[in-house]
Amino acid sequence: MSGSVTMYSTTWCGYCNRLKSQLDREGIGYTEINIEQDPDSASFVESVNNGNQTVPTVLVQPAGGGERVVMTNPSLIQVKKALAA
Repeated sequence: MSGSVTMYSTTWCGYCNRLKSQLDREGIGYTEINIEQDPDSASFVESVNNGNQTVPTVLVQPAGGGERVVMTNPSLIQVKKALAA
């Protein structure tokens, strides 16, 4: 499965840790960005979450070159579906 996944997270986020372990188990690569260490990323997360720093926020660029998808606290199934689009 190609395409790309970027996960905006924090070190203390349980939902982030759960999704990371699921992605690892499925062999889906991702780039993780800690919004507490990257102010530009924190601003992006706020811009797609009504001003909130909600994590995990996941940006998926589908394998087929389709339009990128931004999801807040997605399930593994949602990430896989977006990658396959």
